[in-house]
Amino acid sequence: MPELPEVETVRRGLVDVLTGREIVQAEIMDGRLTAPVPPDVVAHELLGAVVESVGRRGKYLVIGLDDGRSLVWHLRMTGWFHHVSERADRPHLRAVFGLDDGTWLLYSDQRRFGTARLVGAGGLDDFWRRRVGPEPLEDWTAADLRRALRGRRAPIKALLLDQNVVAGVGNIYADEALWQARIHPLTPGESIGPARATRLHDAVVDVLGRGILAQGASIDTYRRVDGEPGSMQERFAVYDREGEPCPRCGYPIRKIRVAQRGTHYCPNCTPRR
Repeated sequence: MPELPEVETVRRGLVDVLTGREIVQAEIMDGRLTAPVPPDVVAHELLGAVVESVGRRGKYLVIGLDDGRSLVWHLRMTGWFHHVSERADRPHLRAVFGLDDGTWLLYSDQRRFGTARLVGAGGLDDFWRRRVGPEPLEDWTAADLRRALRGRRAPIKALLLDQNVVAGVGNIYADEALWQARIHPLTPGESIGPARATRLHDAVVDVLGRGILAQGASIDTYRRVDGEPGSMQERFAVYDREGEPCPRCGYPIRKIRVAQRGTHYCPNCTPRR
């Protein structure tokens, strides 16, 4: 699933091609994308709208329209926007938008888990409630993290995946941050004190920042808006490196299951207390 660095990379690509553009054609071919609202209703509502901004909250893209409404899009596992000069059939195409400069924005989604919601003016606060927590690259602090972990007995890996603890972190960057902070992924959240909370906070911020600089990780279907891959997958310390030597100590990376997710760590330099 695209995480914060991948979604932020997509956002930056969409800013360049969508800002100030009018949507002159709209076709949504997948009812699951906009459910429970019928796709033709959403497509009709988007006709003639001018894009004023492209933002992000956690893993959500927020396309601001000139009438105050927002199109909130979640790529989920395999969603992908690609900007092209001519309309063309692509595998797993779910939505097509024609822009007033003659170009096209296409949305493909192999697994069909992506969602698009048209939110009325002033409705974003209600939309975010209970969906996402603090943005890690803004005013999120180590103290905020420790408060969110207080009394939580679940493994820290599972808690990092909880979008109400911190928005935008997923399986890849949780593994990378825990390795960098030298915290075992099965460590109960409530047992993490101030020093380790600070290390983990700093590691989360660092790995997300590096992921953005690398324009995301292209492991499976993720691509930038221009169709090119990111390069963060070439920089992983532990994720997807089972059996390979730890870059810190040389011990083989191990893979376990935490919160039903494949989890990579070094049992030597990140031991379980």
